[in-house]
Amino acid sequence: MVSFVAAVAKEQRLTVGTFGHMGDGNLHPTFLTDERDTEEMQRVHVALDAIVEKTLALGGTITGEHGVGLAKKPWLRQQLGDASYELMRQVKDAIDPHYRLNPGKIFD
Repeated sequence: MVSFVAAVAKEQRLTVGTFGHMGDGNLHPTFLTDERDTEEMQRVHVALDAIVEKTLALGGTITGEHGVGLAKKPWLRQQLGDASYELMRQVKDAIDPHYRLNPGKIFD
């Protein structure tokens, strides 16, 4: 996976630092970018999509010790599957029907 991230970074002309907890396979690829550069940010999104897709294909997870985060939110349903995702939504609806707790973090 580390080699894959490096290859994607090279292909997209990006600088990505990969660090993490190698013992349990918890990686944190971090994009070093200028968020004001819209063209570069488009390449970041292409790279992130490729990295997440590869992670899921290998049986990995997009979550870490800090949860999913907004950057990986679009892939949460794909990781969990429809049934688990909908169960999470039902739990959220039951305990926070007005979505006041962490609005927009997982469910819109």
